[in-house]
Amino acid sequence: MSRTEILIGGVGGQGVVLSGILLGTAATLFEGKQAVQTQSYSSELRGGSARAEVIISEEPVSDPQVRRPDILIALAEEAIPRYVERIRSKGLLVIDSDLVKGAKPGDYEILSIPATSIADKEMGNIVVANLIILGALLKKTGLLSVESMEKAIEVSVPKKATAMNLKAFRRGLGLF
Repeated sequence: MSRTEILIGGVGGQGVVLSGILLGTAATLFEGKQAVQTQSYSSELRGGSARAEVIISEEPVSDPQVRRPDILIALAEEAIPRYVERIRSKGLLVIDSDLVKGAKPGDYEILSIPATSIADKEMGNIVVANLIILGALLKKTGLLSVESMEKAIEVSVPKKATAMNLKAFRRGLGLF
């Protein structure tokens, strides 16, 4: 696919914005693709609405708005009623099944991942659930290479958190 639109919806503190940054960084810095990443979030530090939009393309991106996402990543229940109707026909809905219960079958595929419980039980920290989701997404779609995403993690997260983030990402890869 020459252009992929991704919308990530959740709440503050789930790594929504970081997920978008990582996808855009991996695409542009390490795969030579074009990408645009935008974000919005409420003024609350944790718990408020958060959204990141990423467009990855082989061609220049002239419009940064995701209108019909090929991929919707729902990290919180509230993302479903807010964004699910926007998914492109035959698109992919990726959910954290520990937190999102209202996803209904539609004209899209659902990839259900118990990311929060895996992060809690295996990593001892639920804040890396987003990295588990990204690992599973890349394994499922091949959208970006594993190596590009690992490099993006290494340059984008604080040094003290790199090992845990890489471990969570690799755990997501191992789900398939």
